[in-house]
Amino acid sequence: MENLNKQRHGCVTAWLILMIIANSFTAILYLFAGDTVSQNFPGGISNTMMILLGIIGIGNIIFSVLLFKWKKIGFWGFIFSSIVALAINLNIGISIGQSLFGLAGIAVLYGVLQIKKDTVTAWDNLD
Repeated sequence: MENLNKQRHGCVTAWLILMIIANSFTAILYLFAGDTVSQNFPGGISNTMMILLGIIGIGNIIFSVLLFKWKKIGFWGFIFSSIVALAINLNIGISIGQSLFGLAGIAVLYGVLQIKKDTVTAWDNLD
């Protein structure tokens, strides 16, 4: 019941909702339109990699919900999924620069979690 006193800035809420929407779209795309995605890569992408990327998208939805529920494990989950996605991106031939750019999402998420509502950051409210 302690979550009743916790509040997050509207920008944090908006960002978490955006993450849920974007990761839902991404997971659906990889799992149900993988052939279309694969055609945009010169060597194609294996079905296994598409499934893994879809699972990462589903995981990211779960991690976003955990952050909504004030669970810091959601943030650590994003770090884990970003590292796995980095390895997959390198494996399918995306350049190291573009692959590393994907890690910027962690910094953006951390930055958004630093936004204060009534002098307390969302990060400080996480359990």
